[in-house]
Amino acid sequence: MLHLQPELGVGIIGYGFMGKIHSYAYRSLPFLYEPAPARIRFAAVCTAHEDSARKAAEQGGFESWTTDYRALIDNPAVQVVHVCTPNAAHRDACVAALQAGKHVYCDKPLARDVAEAEAIVAAADAAPGVRHQMALQYRFLPATLRAKQLMQEGFVGRLFSYRAAYLHAGYVEASRPMSWRLDAEVSGGGALHDLGSHVIDLMQHLAGGIRRVSACSKTFATERPTRDGGRAKVEVDDLTLVQAELDAGGLGTIESSRVATGANDELRFEIHGDQGALRFNLMDPNWLHAYDHRDSTGPYGGDRGFKAIEAVQRYPAPAVLPGPKLSVGWTRAHIACLHNFVSCVVEDRPASPSLADGLAVQRTMAAAQESARSGRWIDVGC
Repeated sequence: MLHLQPELGVGIIGYGFMGKIHSYAYRSLPFLYEPAPARIRFAAVCTAHEDSARKAAEQGGFESWTTDYRALIDNPAVQVVHVCTPNAAHRDACVAALQAGKHVYCDKPLARDVAEAEAIVAAADAAPGVRHQMALQYRFLPATLRAKQLMQEGFVGRLFSYRAAYLHAGYVEASRPMSWRLDAEVSGGGALHDLGSHVIDLMQHLAGGIRRVSACSKTFATERPTRDGGRAKVEVDDLTLVQAELDAGGLGTIESSRVATGANDELRFEIHGDQGALRFNLMDPNWLHAYDHRDSTGPYGGDRGFKAIEAVQRYPAPAVLPGPKLSVGWTRAHIACLHNFVSCVVEDRPASPSLADGLAVQRTMAAAQESARSGRWIDVGC
């Protein structure tokens, strides 16, 4: 019997690295999922400049292009709006799309600060029929999906602590030029916003909310060259360390660093409870390591020890490619994250991680920034 798929017209605002990744993920859906949740129409793309917009339309196969995000949102062929711009543009684009009744898929972090994030969520709350999701793709690796399942089943028991980190080395060289990610007015924060948003979301997803934080931040290259030969002051963090008191009663530590020499894309965590422990490293993404304290002990250790769970690419149906035993890659999580969103749009049900989840991350980051400035413990709030 022929499966009749709904069609969704997609518009992407911002066609840098993330805009391309989102487009790639859409192109992959019908190959990796049978059936795909919808037929995708690449209706429109928007960038800041005419030459890049034309190039994006040609490269991505979009039907139209524009340099005005409002024109993309007003395009009747667009039902889904992706916000892949620098952080400073998230609020206006998201609010406009939500008010226009368009479904929204937003890159992280949700905004530059809590006030902007709250404005976005208020617009979402005022549009109950509109579906929305954050591109927080690390929830969607088989290993982290399995970790969530085990946490929900009570595998670790009473939560004692976790240690989590997201480490890059991209800003080790002080000669690296300024970019929007280093501009506080555009990004709202440095390593904490760029990397911390991911690891904070993942740990809140797995281990519950954060009650209060104590943080310290450091900027090692306080000036950087500009592309026109000048120099500019850097006011965002290269490294932020956070201590967290958890709603569940335990303690957590979160490190976000763009100066972790030797690191590539290392998101890792360890979770410890009175009955077990879990650990994961994005640089070895095929495996979730689990320790069951209920296993028997004895001479030479008995049956106790960390077990490597072969998560690999064991996505459930309707995923069909590349196959459950083949190694997973970075883009695969993006495709799974997008599949979740499109499925929710088509089935008219709430998506997660939602914009409200993005706001929860924003509040945690804001509390960490305030703690780093004041030297005090700061309540995260709600």
